[in-house]
Amino acid sequence: MNPRKACLACMECEPVALLEAALWIAVEHDRKVEPATSLAIIQDLQREISARLPMLPVCELAQPLLRQLNALGFQQDEFHPLRPQAALLDKVLHRRRGQPLALAIITLELARRLSIPLEGVAFPGHFLLRVPGADHLLDPCGGRRLYPNDCRELLARQFGPHVPLTAEHLRTASPAQMLQRLSRNLRQLHISNDNHLAALVDAERVMQLGPVQVSDYMTRASLYQHLECPQAERFDLEHALLLTDDPVQRLKLSERIGKLPTENHSIH
Repeated sequence: MNPRKACLACMECEPVALLEAALWIAVEHDRKVEPATSLAIIQDLQREISARLPMLPVCELAQPLLRQLNALGFQQDEFHPLRPQAALLDKVLHRRRGQPLALAIITLELARRLSIPLEGVAFPGHFLLRVPGADHLLDPCGGRRLYPNDCRELLARQFGPHVPLTAEHLRTASPAQMLQRLSRNLRQLHISNDNHLAALVDAERVMQLGPVQVSDYMTRASLYQHLECPQAERFDLEHALLLTDDPVQRLKLSERIGKLPTENHSIH
């Protein structure tokens, strides 16, 4: 099956097959990956963790679930510079190391299978989890509870002390938003590791999974520039120009577009 189509088909399932969709993303980068193999690993984890969870109401089992995963070795990947394997779900399941979002997707799959209420939170820079209605968030890298002051500190570490915490930072992430964020993460990791063709695959998926930002067009334009595809670069720069309201950015985009070669039209 075409992995991109399989990924998008998972988004049409009820409930959305989020982990399987993420595994099909891994297949796009390595055709030897078998999603069924990773799903079997999840099945084994479910059995192991289910036997270890305390006898509590399901609404109180999210943090114990995260602690059990941590005890089994699932932790944030601290390797620097990060490699794409930190966001490829088959590799994360095998290595038990990954970015917060990748660990969160695994946790959400287990929570769904164990009927534990849990949702993703699109916190900037460090994806988080939440039990619906709770007064705190949960760090997917170990299960630490985060209250508003903790979130402010985390935001300050990511972006500096002058960025205020807002309700937008704490919004629930839909499955499509999580996959789009995963795709953006992979795009950046592949760029950082000088694999521009792989990054282009991720960049194109970003465009398919939901509303796009000016930065998405500009990043893909830069990839096309590296790959010497000036007409595709022009297309993305022109779309970025249409979307941005920043006068300085508009000027820079216009100058960049003006330096690109114009398309040659043959007359027959």
